[in-house]
Amino acid sequence: MFGTLNLANIIFRSSLCSIKNSRNISVYTYPLYFRATEILLGEPLKKKKKLDPAIIRAKEERKKKKLQKRIRSLEKHKDHMKPIFEIDTLAETLQNDKRPCHLTSLSEEEIERRRLLEREWIKYKQNQWLKDLQVIKSMVTSQKTALKELKAVSKQLYKKAIEFDDLYLPYDVTGPVHTPPIENYDSPDGEYIETTIKYAGE
Repeated sequence: MFGTLNLANIIFRSSLCSIKNSRNISVYTYPLYFRATEILLGEPLKKKKKLDPAIIRAKEERKKKKLQKRIRSLEKHKDHMKPIFEIDTLAETLQNDKRPCHLTSLSEEEIERRRLLEREWIKYKQNQWLKDLQVIKSMVTSQKTALKELKAVSKQLYKKAIEFDDLYLPYDVTGPVHTPPIENYDSPDGEYIETTIKYAGE
């Protein structure tokens, strides 16, 4: 066992010595597999060319002018908003920032009337819920009694009665169908029509 380990170590070292300017990368994540990529040869770094300071300054000036032109264009079209096609708002409504909103103050009699009405509605809904609960309880009790009597008469019928009925929840699904590839199929180049809308200021 130690001999095989030493042999593997020697082979590994010799491979490293023979490929000094290369590197291998393991690409398998599964632990039982080990595989390396193709040899990636190293390349010396390119020497940086010495540029004239005047050329560098001219490039920076061009960039600055381009940015200033862009800023001026955005400032020129700052009032233009992108339209929202889902909402059609009148221009007059947008111009009037302060739209009138008149709130009528309720009298004490009206406030009291609404409070009493709300209390009556709460009582009505509570009574309705209690009645529904009572009906459900009576139905569950009668069902349990009927199943108990059925079990005493016939166990087979009892088992059939407690089985889940699929007809109550009809559910039908058609899954994806595997289609074999078409032989000698010439795939399209992916042509498309550009429909992007360009707005002012872009």
